[in-house]
Amino acid sequence: MITKEIQVKTKTRNELVDITPQVEKVVEESGIAEGICILAVPHTTAAVTVNENADPSVKADIIAKLNELAPTGDRYHHVEGNADAHIKATLVGPSEALLVTGGRLSLGTWQGVFFCEFDGPRTRRVWIRVL
Repeated sequence: MITKEIQVKTKTRNELVDITPQVEKVVEESGIAEGICILAVPHTTAAVTVNENADPSVKADIIAKLNELAPTGDRYHHVEGNADAHIKATLVGPSEALLVTGGRLSLGTWQGVFFCEFDGPRTRRVWIRVL
């Protein structure tokens, strides 16, 4: 088992950042050929997901739809001004479990791993455990 933390620096309030290369590096360094890679985001206004990474318009569409579902500046009770970010993070989720096969992440042809920022720009953490 290996546990690593990576940092992700975001540039905008809502952003999907492809972290696939960093996650793959941790899996490779683990030396584990067959297992599970667990990703966890320890933030209440950020998330992690797996989705298409070939066409950048997919990221834009995801952000646009989440903004429709939970718009910034709506009439929320949370007074910090980031209630929309909490809602988006809840919808996407704080963790993913991915198979490791042959020492590599088992992802589909078009899949990538994305850190989802909903209250940026910030420097964030992602915990990666391979077992």
